[in-house]
Amino acid sequence: MAKNLVIVESPAKAKTIEKFLGKDFKVTSSFGHIADLPSRELGVDVDNDFVPKYVVDKEKKALVKKLKDLASKAELIWLASDEDREGEAISWHLAETLNLDSDRTRRIVFNSITKSAIQKAIENPRSIDYNLVIAQQARRILDRLVGYELSPVLWKKIKPGLSAGRVQSVAVRLIVEREREIEAFTPESSFRLVAEFRTEDNAVFTARMGKTYPDAAAARAFLKELQDASFKVSSLDINPATKSPSPPFTTSTLQQEASRKLYFSVSRTMQVAQRLYEAGLITYMRTDSVNLSGEAIAAAKDAIVDNYGESYSKIRKFSSKSKGAQEAHEAIRPTDMSLQSPNLERDQSRLYDLIWKRTLASQMSDARLERTQVGIANDRNDAQFSAKGEVIKFDGFLKVYLEGKDEEDIEDQDGLLPALATGQVLLSNYITATQRFSRPPYRYTEASLVKKLEELGIGRP
Repeated sequence: MAKNLVIVESPAKAKTIEKFLGKDFKVTSSFGHIADLPSRELGVDVDNDFVPKYVVDKEKKALVKKLKDLASKAELIWLASDEDREGEAISWHLAETLNLDSDRTRRIVFNSITKSAIQKAIENPRSIDYNLVIAQQARRILDRLVGYELSPVLWKKIKPGLSAGRVQSVAVRLIVEREREIEAFTPESSFRLVAEFRTEDNAVFTARMGKTYPDAAAARAFLKELQDASFKVSSLDINPATKSPSPPFTTSTLQQEASRKLYFSVSRTMQVAQRLYEAGLITYMRTDSVNLSGEAIAAAKDAIVDNYGESYSKIRKFSSKSKGAQEAHEAIRPTDMSLQSPNLERDQSRLYDLIWKRTLASQMSDARLERTQVGIANDRNDAQFSAKGEVIKFDGFLKVYLEGKDEEDIEDQDGLLPALATGQVLLSNYITATQRFSRPPYRYTEASLVKKLEELGIGRP
């Protein structure tokens, strides 16, 4: 029998870790929590300081018996559940339910399933962090108090199995409030003018009138006034600008970006990320931190210099703006930055590619831009058209990655402008007035809902 028993959460993780530790270690799985609040009663003593009642589910009793037997034969028991609040609670339940001797029990954590990370964890054990346990317990109790009475209503009215908990209930309220805003919205009509101009060299670009017109008659009168007008460049502002990369992924930003770019649901993103983590390809995928370790920063720099050259590299350290973020953790990143395209099934490959590019881009140089604002005057009135453009002088991190946007964040995009000079005469190809209606607020997508929940400090799915 092995001298050391290591208990992890999932069987897939157990197989990977056992390869790294050798014959003196037996690695087994708890299959998640072995104890929880009872399913058929509230399980919280609301009259006695909200003391929770934990029970072992009947389906887990055989597993608990097996774990007790293995623990009794081992010299040391290593509790290796995940490093977040939930993982800490799992380790605590194991210690309590299996009656583990504290002198023979070690708690270890790692944020990636690699040989070096596992060995480092074994060399640096700690005790159970009861602050994390209490934090998880408070959340679990709050979920139960909110959801126990409300969830059955969802089962009757919508479908069985739905949960109304701490995050879900607030998410439903946000969706309902947004729907009420949409229903109460009254669209307003206006006419917006767009013109296409060309230079004497036949370079074409589009410009817009900042002012809108309330009805068709006013817009038509303005168009008639400009029918034979002459146009020229009245102002030309050229300003240098820079664009910086986004931080590496947290759980929330990964969910948002996978929704925008890969069209993954939040649950699909987490399932695929779990597989990548268990295969040892990415660091732990439940984190609020944007930190990268020194080792990861150095590896990213090497990959950038090898692929794009020294001018594209810029070491950056990010800090989280979220209250309560667990900064001891790392952001979600590849465990091996030199591994760009591992041989994976399609969804895993696409998500890994997203994580690899975001991590690499976070350590790259700023993009250098030139932003141009053009004013166009006419000889019939004081109204001015304006056009704006953006030219990339050095692509920097944009060579690898650009963060996606939600629908409500998308405005008229800057286009390319020809070389222009103040006083230059322009020819009008056309000027049109198009009726536009003000739009109600957008309904939440999964990405924008996750973003809103995070902004409100509520949590994430």
